[in-house]
Amino acid sequence: MTELVKKRPEFRNINAFKDLSTYRLPPAGWVSILHRVSGVIMFLLMPFIIWMFDTSVTSEISFGKFKAAFNSGLGFVPGWFIKLVALALIWAYLHHFIAGLRHLWMDARHAVSKEFGKSSAVFTLALSIALTVLLGAKLFGLY
Repeated sequence: MTELVKKRPEFRNINAFKDLSTYRLPPAGWVSILHRVSGVIMFLLMPFIIWMFDTSVTSEISFGKFKAAFNSGLGFVPGWFIKLVALALIWAYLHHFIAGLRHLWMDARHAVSKEFGKSSAVFTLALSIALTVLLGAKLFGLY
């Protein structure tokens, strides 16, 4: 009694040298990776955050130094670089916050489906980038 058994497909680990260039990560995967990256950025920039807070609230003189650092720079660091670091921090906070709300919503509503995962991931990416561009335009003085 021989039966024709359909061979099941074999799934192996992807090869980092051959497959990564052609592998397409879904939007939920991008949000997951960027959520981790934004957390690391916020952790690494914690001394910068503390410096910004301290110099902005200590006194009027230190607040003037704070504003001057963003306009003309601080020592050998140009002002545009400080603004760029602040913009990275803005993106990291916004993305981490919005992705965190996405995860809380999915946990609270049991909204775990492929369609919702994709649509909420695209919404998270779009909203965090749009808000970053809007706040970046304000930071760089476009309005």
